[in-house]
Amino acid sequence: MKIKSRNNKLYLHFSHNGQMVRKSMKMEDTAKNRTILQKQIIPEIQRQLVMGEFFEKENVPTLDKFAEISFSMHKQNRRESTQKQYQEIYNLHIKSVFGTTRIDKIKRSELFLWQNDLLAKLTGKTVRSIRTVLMTILEDAYKEEIIEKNYLKLVNAPKTEETREKKPFSVEEIYQIIDNAPQNIKAYFAVGFFTGMRTGEIIALKWENIDFENWIIKVRHSIRDGRFTPPKTKSSIRDIEILEALKKYLLAHRKISDENSVFVFETQKGQPFSRSDKISSHYWKKVLEQQNIPYRNLYQMRHTFASQMLMNNEDILWTSQMLGHKDSSMTLEKYARYIPQKNIKRAVFLER
Repeated sequence: MKIKSRNNKLYLHFSHNGQMVRKSMKMEDTAKNRTILQKQIIPEIQRQLVMGEFFEKENVPTLDKFAEISFSMHKQNRRESTQKQYQEIYNLHIKSVFGTTRIDKIKRSELFLWQNDLLAKLTGKTVRSIRTVLMTILEDAYKEEIIEKNYLKLVNAPKTEETREKKPFSVEEIYQIIDNAPQNIKAYFAVGFFTGMRTGEIIALKWENIDFENWIIKVRHSIRDGRFTPPKTKSSIRDIEILEALKKYLLAHRKISDENSVFVFETQKGQPFSRSDKISSHYWKKVLEQQNIPYRNLYQMRHTFASQMLMNNEDILWTSQMLGHKDSSMTLEKYARYIPQKNIKRAVFLER
């Protein structure tokens, strides 16, 4: 056994059954404590190893129990929305698999299988987000010396695909989706496809933000995880034009809405949607399946608007303003590949 020091604290390092063990002695690094280790503690640990007693721990919490402690530890230094999101991820993707397991009994092989199951139904990016939640809990347990090792570190994180890979819909697909959607949600999809607004901006939209006289939508808020917030950036606070293609859907939606409703899109309880993914699960996915349209996420409505405008030679500055980009250079950076290249001969003036 080797005595080592870290941050003026004594640790024992040794190998047992081919596994390296690092154990804090919770003692300051002094000559007296080193002597106590050599003459008293190390012989007792060696006896416990022979008798199979050393690794038996009492009162080791389950993952559920320690997760509560971990969430409490980080409550003050996390945004409220982040804390809520992490807890939802834990309840949805981690609790049912490991929640009742003693935290020191979670094996590397089990973590591999858990991640593989997630990857069978979720994107690499989403799985990495789920890993972050479990990784934090296990790291907290490691620092508290409840577990000897965080085995999730030995499971390679999945590769991430391009963030929100852009797969625009065709004009035919746009109308196929809108026209076959339930009556109460047609206008939501129409706003997404014909304005380029972000999904959170759409569910935060109030009737007072729509100027039917001048055909303008005033984007002033967004909703994320149930919280009413300003839009993503300063440039996202904007007035956008209601295109001719959108007018009929907004007018039809106004007719079927409760005259006392505040938000343009409300749940059956008369409240705004807290998250756009509820619209995705209840309406979006079903329409795509019914119409045999290859699945893309709800955010592709915004990408479709941008790409369709540029593919059809609409002014890039106008498109940029509709999207709420800071300037047209940002729009070019994201969507330059959709601008059609004219098949003309270049630099004729250089020829002789």
